[in-house]
Amino acid sequence: ILINRADRLGLAELYQLRGRVGRSSQRAYAYLLVPPEATLSDIARKRLAAMKEFSELGAGFRIAALDLELRGAGNMLGRQQHGHIEAIGFDMYCQMLERAVAKLRGEEAAPDLRTTLNLGLDVRIPQQYIPSENLRLRTYKRISTIGSEAEKQDVRKELEDRFGALPPSVENLLDYAVLKSMCERLRISAVERQGSRIAVRFHPETTVDPAKLVSVVRSRAGIKPDPSGVLWIELKRGEAVPVVLRNVLLGLHGQS
Repeated sequence: ILINRADRLGLAELYQLRGRVGRSSQRAYAYLLVPPEATLSDIARKRLAAMKEFSELGAGFRIAALDLELRGAGNMLGRQQHGHIEAIGFDMYCQMLERAVAKLRGEEAAPDLRTTLNLGLDVRIPQQYIPSENLRLRTYKRISTIGSEAEKQDVRKELEDRFGALPPSVENLLDYAVLKSMCERLRISAVERQGSRIAVRFHPETTVDPAKLVSVVRSRAGIKPDPSGVLWIELKRGEAVPVVLRNVLLGLHGQS
């Protein structure tokens, strides 16, 4: 196949045309004819370079991702979009869309809840541990997706393999991620350390079983609920705050 003025075609079009020739047992050729490189636009050069680089089987996803990067995300998410999605943000838009679909299906949508966790611990990734700022930001995002103890251990092992032994602040950050996920499943709106006490504030639509709450209160001295929807936990000297909170949350989940 001969493709004249290939610089005028889009990346997806070139990829589709190239894929029309040849079979597994029959060799074929696609020739892209373009003017001298000096006259090509910058984006055309990038498209042609991508066609050279992504030539192996299964490269379609990488081609699509690069095409999106070169052309932009379209009017709905781009700068020329109509409405307020640029101010709302893509993540919030997806959450609103998910709730709207659930409502149309007659499903009960769970309240959008993000637990505020403040235990007075250092939860940062030191620059000495991960010097690259972009890599630190990606690591923060990776840790924020942790939803269980098993996922925490996987991330912990990955960090140890790449960067060495974890400093205490990163250990705290991993604990925070698991605790935050546990709180959000129980619809706990906030957890705050106040001196020698921890205040666990329940959302009005919390899913905590009253019987499990009573069991937790009886299981440890110094745990008291109050009518405003706050569970107070007294800390003993030398106790690790994340461990105490985790045990209480496990009890509220009905786990020993």
